[in-house]
Amino acid sequence: MASANAADSIDNCLEKANTQLEINLCDNDEQSLADKELNQIYQAVLKQHQNNKKFIEKLKNSQRAWLKWRDAEMEAIFPEKDQPGYYGSSFAGCWANQLALLTRERSRQLKIWLEGIEEGDICSGSYPIKQ
Repeated sequence: MASANAADSIDNCLEKANTQLEINLCDNDEQSLADKELNQIYQAVLKQHQNNKKFIEKLKNSQRAWLKWRDAEMEAIFPEKDQPGYYGSSFAGCWANQLALLTRERSRQLKIWLEGIEEGDICSGSYPIKQ
């Protein structure tokens, strides 16, 4: 759901950045884009599977658990985040980059419920079969 134009926009932002603050702002934009994409995919999965109430309930539980895991993972990666200056001036960008990475991975996981899997996978569970 993320467009090539959006990725190009982030690349252009980084090319024009001259200071650490500007780089951090570009990284924040990238994280915001990843978060927007995740929300779009999540909403699309909910809509596509709206008639399967049990699946929707389980997916919502899964998403809440993933958000808790993501936050805990970020704390584990940057355990000293509350100490100003501990990670240097690039910390805000590093935080945003790592958050974007985790968010994109979750988007990839959720997309399976939109795109489906190949027929014949006997362990497909709730994943739809590709058409």
